[in-house]
Amino acid sequence: MGDNSGKAVPQPTPDTEPYWAGAAEGELRLPRCAECDHVFFYPRSICPRCSSSKIEWFAASGRGTLHSYLISHRPARGFEGEEPYAVAVVELREGPRLMSNIVDVPNDPGHLVLDMELEVVFEMHGDVAVPKFRPVAGAR
Repeated sequence: MGDNSGKAVPQPTPDTEPYWAGAAEGELRLPRCAECDHVFFYPRSICPRCSSSKIEWFAASGRGTLHSYLISHRPARGFEGEEPYAVAVVELREGPRLMSNIVDVPNDPGHLVLDMELEVVFEMHGDVAVPKFRPVAGAR
């Protein structure tokens, strides 16, 4: 991969701090409503299903499937020299979908198979660990 020094560094907010703290520890953490048990993403202080403010965080499996993707051939700032790269929607085993990058696989349609099994890995951007996903070894 290219040099990460020019990439934007995520700035944790009060709602997202548990997510980034988990990433720093090598865990993909997700918010869950303590009232209705709904797991959701993006992090927020109120459950999108029942409007409860009783939110708890848990360590997710870090596993999911490739729901959708695009291959960027024109690099965003900080991604120069890494093109083409995949920007993906990953459907997590726990239910929510999140956007990320797919790594450790050629970024072409022959290798990015919808519904392929993925696992989380963490890449440093400055001082922040950012969740990315790679194919599960042996899965297709």
